[in-house]
Amino acid sequence: MLTVAFSAYDLTSIRFAYSPLREVSTGVHALRTPAGRVLHLPWFKQVRSHLGGDLAPLLDLVPGGPYIPDFLCPVPTSPTPDLAGELAVLRATPHEIIQTDLGRMADETPGSLTGCALELYRDPASGLDRLVRAIEAYWRLAMAPHWARMRNLLEGDLLYRARQFAERGPAGVFADMHPAIRWEDRTLYLEERPEELSRTLNGEGLLLAPSVFVWPELLYRTDSPGQAAITYPVRAIATLWERGTAPAPDALAAVIGRSRALLLGELDAPASTTDLSRRTGLAPASVSEQLTLLLAAGLVTKHRVGRVMLYVRTPRAQALLGD
Repeated sequence: MLTVAFSAYDLTSIRFAYSPLREVSTGVHALRTPAGRVLHLPWFKQVRSHLGGDLAPLLDLVPGGPYIPDFLCPVPTSPTPDLAGELAVLRATPHEIIQTDLGRMADETPGSLTGCALELYRDPASGLDRLVRAIEAYWRLAMAPHWARMRNLLEGDLLYRARQFAERGPAGVFADMHPAIRWEDRTLYLEERPEELSRTLNGEGLLLAPSVFVWPELLYRTDSPGQAAITYPVRAIATLWERGTAPAPDALAAVIGRSRALLLGELDAPASTTDLSRRTGLAPASVSEQLTLLLAAGLVTKHRVGRVMLYVRTPRAQALLGD
């Protein structure tokens, strides 16, 4: 079990951010270890057959073992970073950190330090250039066609966690994050850690990063210097690849109309107009019109997160739905 104890200062220094580069790394890991990741099967089928040799500098760094090199998951400097900024951070990674992380990968997964990973270990300068080009190629192939949808889900999670933190503090943030996480008496417990490890935070704070591809597991960096980080499954992950939607509650639809009831049913997690249109089959203009009416009735609220406007239902709507 892992335990992380918080100082009074660290309780106010919990921050939330997603990371495109983290999604790249966890996405490759998911492709390497598809068992138990049935929700991502539609994506696997689209992507797997297109993975070519030019991606080897990336693929060789994520062989599917328990450890993803930390330098592939840099700590985000803003809540909603872009890939270009994170690749700049990756390019500037000190070579000794790269070699240390790859050495740990070899220890965690014997025989993994081969091919392009071994070349990067021996010559980090030229290896980094090849790695960045491979990540850019992977992004165009596997991520860019779906990124708007993924980003909306991630930004919705940031909004939800921030509201929980404001209303209930750390207990609210961790309550439904993952079954392996427990919060008690200023201490965070991760039940699935195979070995015993304790850390007391002394002002470093904690980064919480939602992720599409880490599901159904957790990724954590708590035994390294600097800010501790936990990557957890984004909320509403089951809606990511959905094409349809659940039927609207009949009784509520009879009162407020089918379209508005349908939208409320989808808003258990924050979503954009585009997401709601895709999931319900309603035209974007119709979704926008219905959301305006629901907003005026106090049944939804809207929040800008990054470049996207997200809608979420209010407690009044929750009561109408019987949740």
